[in-house]
Amino acid sequence: MPVTKVEPDPSRGVYAISVAAELVGMGSQTLRLYERRGLLEPARSDGGTRRYSSEDLERLRRIAHLVATGVNLAGVAMVLDLQDTNDQLQADLDKRETRNR
Repeated sequence: MPVTKVEPDPSRGVYAISVAAELVGMGSQTLRLYERRGLLEPARSDGGTRRYSSEDLERLRRIAHLVATGVNLAGVAMVLDLQDTNDQLQADLDKRETRNR
């Protein structure tokens, strides 16, 4: 029987904080700080354990890149908000273009 690779839904929280921290090359305390600052909001298990998704990991990598280029956390929050808004507007535009075809 062939083995099939199943990828989790990118928005589903599956990684514990220690695993997420290792995957993005940050410390667990840094992830907690970013959450306290409102830069991301991981899912929680029924017991309250943080669960990070693939999308969260990508967001953490974006945060790391911005911080590495000298942007402070307040600036990171603004940049991420603008990027999220831009992504949503682009998705809306793409949807409209598809409907108009």
